[in-house]
Amino acid sequence: MSAASQSTSPGEPSSTETSSAPVERPVSPAAGAPRAVWVALVALYVLLFPYHPGLRSPNELCRLWQTRALVEYGTLDINGALRDYGYVGDLSVKDGKYYPSKAPLLSFAAVPLYATLRAVGGGHRHAVPEVPLVFFSRLWLTVLPTLGMLWLVRRYLRAHLEAPVADALTVTYGLGSLAFSYSLLFMSHQTTAVLLFAGFYALWRCARGDWRERGYLVAGACAGATVAAEYTGALGVLGLVLYAALTVLFQPAPLRERLVRLGRAAGLATLGALPFVVALALYHQAAFGHPLTTGYKYLNDAAYQPWHLGGFLGIRTPDPRAFALSFFSPLRGLFTLSPFLLLALPGLARMQRRPPAAPEQRAVAWMGVALLVGYTYFTSSFSYDSWGWTTGPRHLTGLVPFLLLPAGLWLERLRSSGRTWVLGAAAMLCAASILTTGAATFVNYIPDDVSNAVGGLALPLMDAGYFPAGVLSFLGLPQPAAGLVLLAALLAVAVWVYREVARGPSRRWPLPAALGAGLATLALVATLHALTTEHDDADRNAVRFLQSVWLSPPGRHVPFWPRPGA
Repeated sequence: MSAASQSTSPGEPSSTETSSAPVERPVSPAAGAPRAVWVALVALYVLLFPYHPGLRSPNELCRLWQTRALVEYGTLDINGALRDYGYVGDLSVKDGKYYPSKAPLLSFAAVPLYATLRAVGGGHRHAVPEVPLVFFSRLWLTVLPTLGMLWLVRRYLRAHLEAPVADALTVTYGLGSLAFSYSLLFMSHQTTAVLLFAGFYALWRCARGDWRERGYLVAGACAGATVAAEYTGALGVLGLVLYAALTVLFQPAPLRERLVRLGRAAGLATLGALPFVVALALYHQAAFGHPLTTGYKYLNDAAYQPWHLGGFLGIRTPDPRAFALSFFSPLRGLFTLSPFLLLALPGLARMQRRPPAAPEQRAVAWMGVALLVGYTYFTSSFSYDSWGWTTGPRHLTGLVPFLLLPAGLWLERLRSSGRTWVLGAAAMLCAASILTTGAATFVNYIPDDVSNAVGGLALPLMDAGYFPAGVLSFLGLPQPAAGLVLLAALLAVAVWVYREVARGPSRRWPLPAALGAGLATLALVATLHALTTEHDDADRNAVRFLQSVWLSPPGRHVPFWPRPGA
């Protein structure tokens, strides 16, 4: 339903003011992706479990050890959990008490889940083994929220783009970006992206007049939760604040009326954020002695402390090396693993140049530019070497969903321009993103000294039969068969995305020129990965080490919930 047909409430634009806002396109149920594509996407999220217990994943376990501590001992510190369940990393220490160095939202969010698993497992202190704890924590707190976010992403994109492009981009985001990698890890990066986009979605619906003013409460709550999940999420929150302000200030109304609306929106958003902000301040006070002091001031590992000193939380002046590696490194560059995001750059430029049809569209364009500049400054000014064993530049995860609309607008321009070969190349960038990010996510713990995440690590491991554990392998399907089923699903989705984008409007299959350009683009991407893969001692040692800690090696059954003493 269009914004003009909605009833308005005090402080919202009238129907005459919102008539130029973008309306959702009428879409037939069969206009977008077939059901099989969505089933494959959900299956890849739910069934995959890339986890290697031997690595003692610090970013994940430090949070879950605090969850254990909250339930088992009723304490914020994890001293007892370290004693009873083993040492983990990413810690802060103050007055002899250990805490996760991370923002605390996920630790607290996992408490009801852990308490339930504990009751199911027998109700004693060691009732919940590590593997099911990590699996269910990911499933309920990072995987399912991302699947819900994808529904919001699809609705938003369909309001601005043709259904085939909107659905293809939603799928590409889901499987060909950092969203896939960090949904399958119990870390806060994708949680931040989910909360930021949910907050943006609430602001967008308010700006269109679809929601009443109380929608700003939702946006504020998402913003407050974002900072409680990840401190650097404040950067994305600033982008949302800019968007919210511009959607009001760009309205064709008297200045006084606009300022009143802005004040009401700011007050409601602040009210929504307040519970999370206060809770975070109380946590800091209890753990670190001051409401504004985070665990990064008391890092237990002295080697990590210099990364967070100087500037603001370690953010200093830009470094060309950090910029280049964050975006183009063959190991974890954003555009290396997700080349489809390159389409967002001309898309943002087009959004800035074209005459905007509505204040909300102008606000989206400015927000997109501000977020890109802000996140680029952040990743270029923070120590690149601190990113650890990760898939891609993890701190840019919150930026990615806001690049989707610009990328989609550029794809639509290519589809209508008649330049078939360019469209074929762009479509293959989407498919290649699914292939490269998907391959890296099958490992999801990428050592720092590997030359290329795909060619130097993921492909050699898969060639040797090492596929990630998952529900199928826990149910008894041996590796590599269980992994090959999921790999086939990933490949099938990539093929569908290429066909859907490259075929152009009113066509069933891509033209020969689009097919040729797509194959040439795929060959170029594969060649770049091959040329940047060293196959040296560092690559070989990384492969051997991961094989030594692999949860489900080929031909070996691994129980999901081991019996006590087994």
